[in-house]
Order: sequence, then structure tokens, then C-alpha cells
Amino acid sequence: MKLHLLRYFAVLAEELHFGRAAERLSITQPPLSAALKALEDELGVTLLERNSKHVALTAAGTAYLGEVRLILERVNQAAQTARAVAAGLRGRLDIGFTGSMVVRDMPAIVQDFSREAPGIELQLREMSSSEQTDALMHRQLHAGFVNVATVPAALDSLPLACDSFVCCLPSGHPLADLPEIDLRSLSDETFVMFSREVAPANHDNVVALFSRAGIHPKTRHASRQWLTVVALVAAGMGVALVPASMARAGIAGARLVPLTGEPHPTVGVLAWPRAHRPAALEAFIAVARQRLPPLPGVSARAPEGSRP
Repeated sequence: MKLHLLRYFAVLAEELHFGRAAERLSITQPPLSAALKALEDELGVTLLERNSKHVALTAAGTAYLGEVRLILERVNQAAQTARAVAAGLRGRLDIGFTGSMVVRDMPAIVQDFSREAPGIELQLREMSSSEQTDALMHRQLHAGFVNVATVPAALDSLPLACDSFVCCLPSGHPLADLPEIDLRSLSDETFVMFSREVAPANHDNVVALFSRAGIHPKTRHASRQWLTVVALVAAGMGVALVPASMARAGIAGARLVPLTGEPHPTVGVLAWPRAHRPAALEAFIAVARQRLPPLPGVSARAPEGSRP
């Protein structure tokens, strides 16, 4: 059944006058009469009783009109939804994040976006960096906050705000109250490390710091999350190097102390598939660009400090 036949019938049923109905539809009376006959023939019922002076709905026509109005309303809603989604005003985004991102840029970006685009549902999924990268490559996520320095060629990314490694010590450790720590003074300590299989970049960055300091750390425990690393240190299971932003987690029993020398930056980006950018994702990226520090060479506000 053609949709225009339903529209013609609905207008005619409201006007109960072929001339006025044709004028509303911007057509002449003959095609309107032909459309009504075609509809009645298809249904096998009479919808309107009409003569030269009178047009009235039959019982079948009255019942059919109620159903037709529902159909036309749903069609209109479907069109509005399609336009809203195409314009980035409606829809859903699946966003991945690692546990440590809750103390970095992710919450602020999500909150900003939710205020600017309330019609778009955000579904947050906690995943490791490697899981996110794989999901992004297979378009199972729209975007992800990942602990990597670079992304595969099929992905685009924005660097997160500056963060640096600091030393994480149990609060009762002899060095916990120092203003800063030389990494070489920890050469005899037992370390809690980030699992390499979960996020190789995080693990390798920490190992590189040890290598530059000329020490070979003793490792007893490996964790899948920075939050767990800090919790293990707080429980007296060793010491660790963690991002300074972990101070915002407020885990009791752990102290974060800056390292001497130049800051040792941690990695982190917002990544998304290069070839698949629906309007809602474009809007999310735009909000992230406003919140995150500019790329080198672009003047803007200085990034917020990340030292504990």
C-alpha cells in the first residue's frame, strides 16, 4: 500500500469535502477521487459514502481513520528521528575507557557532552587499552579513552591533558614525607607493576624510567589497573610508579611523591575509527577538543596541573 493514499484519505476524512481536501493536498479533485477508489478497492471496503451533496465516513472508514492517523504519526516520528540522528542531535555512542581515566579527562568530557547533547545516550564501557583498540578497529566502539602513545593507522586520536609519573609509597614508608624522590633511591625496593599484556605502553614507559635511572626493579606483583596498583601499595605490598592523576582517587594509605628532574609524561589519548564518524561522534570529538589542551603550536589555556 502506498503511503500517499493514507495521507489523502486522512485529509479527506477530516474535510469531508473533495474540493477542500484537494486544495489542502495541492492536487486536483480527479486524482483524489482516483486515490480513494484505489484504496477502497485494495481494502475491499467502502470508507466514504459520497454523492453530489454529501460525504460521510462509514463505520469501516471511521475505524480505519484511527489506525491511519497512528501510522502517519509514527512515520512522521521516524522521519524526525532520522533527521535528528543525521544532525547529531539523537542517537547513542559506545565509549570505552580504562579504569584510570575516571581521574583524568574522561568524566569532564562526558559531562560537557551530556549537557550539550542531551538527546544522545552515552554508554560507557570499562575495558583495557588493548581491548579498546581491537573494538575500535572492528567498529564495536565509537571512541575510547586508552593508555597508548600512538594508535593504528585506521584510527584517529587526540592526546589527553598532561600527566606525569610519580612515586607511589605506603604512607608509613620512610621516604613518604619527602618533597620529591630520586628514582635511584628506590633501587632496593619491591615494585608493583602494571601488567604488560593489558597495556604495553604503560608497562614499557615505567620500565624505560627504570632503565634511564640505571636500576633493575624487583617486581612481585602485576596489576591490570592503575587503581589496583595504588591499592596494593597502600596495603604495603611494595612501591610503584603511577600517573600523578591517581592522587584524585583518594586511596587511603598511599602517598604520591614527585620524582626529581624533568617530568616523566604518561600516555593517554581519545581514539576513534578514522573511516566511521557519525554526526553524534563528530559532536563528541568537538566537545573533547574544547576540553583538552591544544596541539603543539596552537595557543590556548595552559593545561591543568596534574601534580598531586
